[in-house]
Amino acid sequence: MDSTSPEPSLYTVKAVFILDNDGNRLLSKYYDPELYPSMKEQKTFERNVFNKTHKADNEIAFLEGMTIVYKSSIDLFFYVVGSAQENELMLMSVLNCLFDSTSHILRKNVERRCLLENMEGVFLVVDEIIDGGVILESDPQQVLQKVNYRLMSEPAYGFVLFDYITGNLEAQTDRSQLL
Repeated sequence: MDSTSPEPSLYTVKAVFILDNDGNRLLSKYYDPELYPSMKEQKTFERNVFNKTHKADNEIAFLEGMTIVYKSSIDLFFYVVGSAQENELMLMSVLNCLFDSTSHILRKNVERRCLLENMEGVFLVVDEIIDGGVILESDPQQVLQKVNYRLMSEPAYGFVLFDYITGNLEAQTDRSQLL
């Protein structure tokens, strides 16, 4: 390897964020403290990314020396950001895992209102996929299993009462087996 090429790194994801269809931040995590260290810089970057991508019919963009993969659904835009040298397929696998896991948690209603109502579950999904910029998991089934266990092991979510009221006794049995 020559001295001009960057060293390979496990820290492949620089940032993840979800914006609404007006470009407003709903969720964001930046993993590189040197990349846009202030909230103002992050929001400016997100606005620039949104302006470049919200009307485009692509899945990938290059902006400010970053590789950005993205996907939209109804009124949400999902973004995964890596360095310019990052493998787009790796970033895309993270994006797809994030989108598919979120879609499952939101019961296929991937829209702003549902996302805001289930924000803690979406943060858990992000944390299961990426830790400090390192990709931990790209299989949505594995992510959902871990998130489901973490949600079920937390008391007072009201699932049991809801399942009882709706007559979903099957879900009660499934959860009791998890605990």
